[in-house]
Amino acid sequence: MIIFNDTVIVDEAIHEKWLKWVKEVHIPAVMATGYFKSYQVLNVIDSPNEGITYCVQYYAENIENFNRFYNMHLHQLQAIHNQEFENQFVIFNTLMKTVD
Repeated sequence: MIIFNDTVIVDEAIHEKWLKWVKEVHIPAVMATGYFKSYQVLNVIDSPNEGITYCVQYYAENIENFNRFYNMHLHQLQAIHNQEFENQFVIFNTLMKTVD
């Protein structure tokens, strides 16, 4: 299983608006691509960063599905995210593989 993790540090003043938008707009758009089978949203409790830190993890069956998502959809979805919350968040991505 491949896990694509978005770690997002959101300005505290807008984190509730951001979380609502992510749940209602962004995640449904990512899932509608068909390349992920599930997702989860986590709040980082002990983040050393200013603001509120969230992780959104998307689960793909294999690396080929992730690569298709990356090549066909990721940059457009990131651009929409940036436009919606410009200069109000920092994001970094991690790609992981489960170990059996």
